[in-house]
Amino acid sequence: MENTSERKLKIGIVCHPAHGGSGVVASELGLELAARGHHVHFFSHTLPFRVPNAHPNTFFHEVEVTSYPLFKYPPYTLALATKLAEVCREHSLDIIHVHYAIPHAIAAWLCTRMLPAEQRPATITTLHGTDITLVGIDNSFFEITRFSLEKSDGITAVSDQLGEETRRRFNIDNPVEIIPNFVDSEKFAPGFRSEARRAAFAGPDEFLLGHMSNFRPVKRVLDVIRIFQRVHRELPARLLMIGEGVDLEPARNLAAELGIMERVTFLGPVDQVPEMLSQLDLFLLPSEYESFGLAALEAMSCGVPVVASRTGGLPEVVKNGSCGYLCEFANVEAKVKAMADKTIGLLSDPQKTARFSAAARERARSEFDPGRTVDTYESCYLRILAKNSLLENQGSDA
Repeated sequence: MENTSERKLKIGIVCHPAHGGSGVVASELGLELAARGHHVHFFSHTLPFRVPNAHPNTFFHEVEVTSYPLFKYPPYTLALATKLAEVCREHSLDIIHVHYAIPHAIAAWLCTRMLPAEQRPATITTLHGTDITLVGIDNSFFEITRFSLEKSDGITAVSDQLGEETRRRFNIDNPVEIIPNFVDSEKFAPGFRSEARRAAFAGPDEFLLGHMSNFRPVKRVLDVIRIFQRVHRELPARLLMIGEGVDLEPARNLAAELGIMERVTFLGPVDQVPEMLSQLDLFLLPSEYESFGLAALEAMSCGVPVVASRTGGLPEVVKNGSCGYLCEFANVEAKVKAMADKTIGLLSDPQKTARFSAAARERARSEFDPGRTVDTYESCYLRILAKNSLLENQGSDA
């Protein structure tokens, strides 16, 4: 990939290490930046699951939180701010790029307050969805979220919908730049599909449906089970559930209650995501809200059509009627029926399924290229650094 700048930056990336989209995007972005020669420092309480233990130009800084009898909950934000300041002093970071506003953005601001002016990095906050739509509008977090956004040198959001939602809810003065997520279409490719791999999950005459998420309530994992039950009544099919979270056991219980447990495989979190997604015939994402829908994009890149909720930023990813279907999130029963009907109709038509598969792959490959996205982030970094340098020079001249 061509670098948009000859300058090599020292970049701190702060993210949640779990299997959610924000951690995945932060990890993949950091690895792409490292491949361009930038020094990338990852910060979290655990190594992000898509970051290798040893990788050129990457460094991992574990945020350790010590439990004190005084605190009911360990003060992670303070520990993170302290670790950021320590690394900034030692490595002179140019940028701290935080993914997910709470608590990362406020930790980045605290870090800059602990450092002398000449050592302060620029701070950029990338919003991924529930940090704004759920956490940020909670009364106990609204003011601190708004404050941390106002204090960020730059704000980005992963979809137009999320950017507009942020501006509307928080009425902030800082501009919000839209930089969509991306997918490596060489890594996430249909070429991993094989009858041998599929045989572990479905027979040769069965369709294989799938879902991947962090199994939080907003993902509506129980609806995946309900949709599959309807599909299974009409078509020979099996379901592959990838991930884990609070709704894992309820999903298992519902599958058993509906009498379809033997047709559902709960795989848990996996490292070989492309190999699993490429075995699917269709991907289900009935989420209540998705700011972008990275899992849907990764499935599309593997040539898998998507049936999803028409919510949040998903219409910016899944082209309805071309590479998948989007169904209105009216009420649960109506949505489950609509998504099941769309799934049955698509899988019952092999020619249409093939067209949708090809269109999904092409859209992911052409519209969400990593090089374009990383170019945009690099430009964002350099623009903010130049602006901060100008402000510093103006201050010294005053």
